[in-house]
Amino acid sequence: MRRKSLGVNAFLNGIRSILNLIFPLITFPYVSRILSVEGIGIYDFSNVYVNYFVLIAGLGIATYGVREGAKYRDNIKEMEKFANQIFSINIVSTIVAYILLFLSLLIFKSLSNYFSCILIFSLQIGFTTLGTEWIYTIYEDYAYITIRSIIFKILSIILLFILVRTPNDYLIYASITVLAGVGSNILNFMHARSFINIRLTTQINWKYHLKPILVIFASSVAVTIYVSSDTTILGILKNDYAVGIYGTSVKIYQIAQTLLSAIITVTIPRLAFLWGQKRLSEYRNVLKKVINFLSIFILPAIVGLIMLGKEVILIIAGNKYLPSVSALRIISVALIFSIFASFLTGCVLLPIKRENLVLRNTLITAIENIVLNFILIPFMSYDGASLSTVLAELSVVLLNAYSCSDIIKPIILKKASLHGIFDSIIGCIGIVVMCLMCEYGIQSIFLKVVISVLLSIVMYSAILILLGNEIALTILDRIKNDMIKFIKLK
Repeated sequence: MRRKSLGVNAFLNGIRSILNLIFPLITFPYVSRILSVEGIGIYDFSNVYVNYFVLIAGLGIATYGVREGAKYRDNIKEMEKFANQIFSINIVSTIVAYILLFLSLLIFKSLSNYFSCILIFSLQIGFTTLGTEWIYTIYEDYAYITIRSIIFKILSIILLFILVRTPNDYLIYASITVLAGVGSNILNFMHARSFINIRLTTQINWKYHLKPILVIFASSVAVTIYVSSDTTILGILKNDYAVGIYGTSVKIYQIAQTLLSAIITVTIPRLAFLWGQKRLSEYRNVLKKVINFLSIFILPAIVGLIMLGKEVILIIAGNKYLPSVSALRIISVALIFSIFASFLTGCVLLPIKRENLVLRNTLITAIENIVLNFILIPFMSYDGASLSTVLAELSVVLLNAYSCSDIIKPIILKKASLHGIFDSIIGCIGIVVMCLMCEYGIQSIFLKVVISVLLSIVMYSAILILLGNEIALTILDRIKNDMIKFIKLK
């Protein structure tokens, strides 16, 4: 099978990530002004609550499927045998997830205020399983799901502006969110048959699959706990208003996080394939490229969010969400730790089958985050939730780095990698200068953000080029070549 360009895959996955984030980016400024802060709080709490059961249904199968399935993708017969077993296990875990969800709604009477919203979000459980997106990841095919995302996101945005009109329409907003996120997954399942004939089977090698799946699942649970426990504990210790304020900063943080993670997602199957084939030199070369790319993109994103936090909140959410500015600035720092922790987990530890260490690290971090939330939230409210996230992400990246130091140490300590980090730090000084100039020279909030971003990009790029940054010069050469080709065509 012809190998697809990692650059093209990263671009397509980046578009898909942007589409997944454009929906809340376009819709949230609207709904935050239409719905009450309490309504947003109910929406956020219900979404987070259902995500625990989505996790149970997922059972770590997507990660395991990509890692193991990458070895079979050139052998259709073996791939079908493997995929059918994994899909069947996924169906069983989905049924278990629904049973546990409905039991929890019967047992915990305090959830009655969220009952309807939780039921709507629960549709995500079944549709995520049917989506079988791990098959598309194995075959490195992002074109179909990107096109599908465009269609459903546009449809959902149209429905939002038509149907969400009053402060009590948060249930309609939840329904549209589900439609935008997983509504088209039945089409994914049907289209997956263009790769393999996927179906249920009773011939499952439980002994072979279950242990690594459960280890990855346990790690995913721990990750979800330290990612989502802040919202859950904030809702318990404070109120829906605090959850709504914190949820605003988290949404913006997740936008940046998802965009920056696009390159990690598309390299996982390639790295798993290279490691499985014992092509270690190529494996290390891809790792080096990913580290260098991440090094020059993460820091400017953090600095930009810190410098323009107030303006971003005002544009996206409005005046009544201004208390979330400090939470956004605090949680922005977690980006660098979060992205590199995900990189070390998905691109190094899982492909080389050190999932036991991932489990250990995430369990430690999950416990730490829960303790920090109970300590910080009573005194700092949503700012405390943000700070606990930063500290938790710092811990997990340090633990992950230690767990694969034999693999990444020779790469990170190379002169080119250190040079890239230094270039990025110097470039960020230029971003601060540009943002401060716009802060005191431009009154319009929207214009201030646009000009600040444009000038920061120009300044940051110029500094990287002047410092001879390898990635920046490569991108510059590619732009020059594309322009020359375009001129010749005309």
